[in-house]
Amino acid sequence: MTQLSEEKKMTVAVGCDPNAAQLKEIIMKQLQELGCVVKDFGSDDPIYARVAFDVGEAVAAKSFDRGILLCGTGIGMSIAANKVPGVYAALCADTYSAERAVKSNNCNVLTLGAFTTGTEVAKQIVRTWMEARWQTGTSSEPKVACYMEYAVKHQI
Repeated sequence: MTQLSEEKKMTVAVGCDPNAAQLKEIIMKQLQELGCVVKDFGSDDPIYARVAFDVGEAVAAKSFDRGILLCGTGIGMSIAANKVPGVYAALCADTYSAERAVKSNNCNVLTLGAFTTGTEVAKQIVRTWMEARWQTGTSSEPKVACYMEYAVKHQI
């Protein structure tokens, strides 16, 4: 597997609930093969929101470049992570959405469903998401600025 082309290694915080522990291990291995520095935020807590908050806070604090969260569907992790100010989480089930989540929406946390996304598709999604970069100067920039401003104003 080809590494990501970056001068600085990307840092990625990864966590899940017990339902997604196996997929989390596969994704962490993939990230390491891509040249990322990975921290495991665990998978034992059945209250997935606590893991989502921990990963989200670490990404929002800029201790990590990005975060990946997994649960059965990815929905709960997405909802929980988006409660953390400074987190822009997206549940992605295909590579196009993963690419656009970053390029058009400046997404910093990816969520995936272990029960809804096959392993190989999940790996493709992760690679695409990790390779994508936020594109400034596009028609998306004022849209993203609007919801970021709203989040700051309302402290969410």
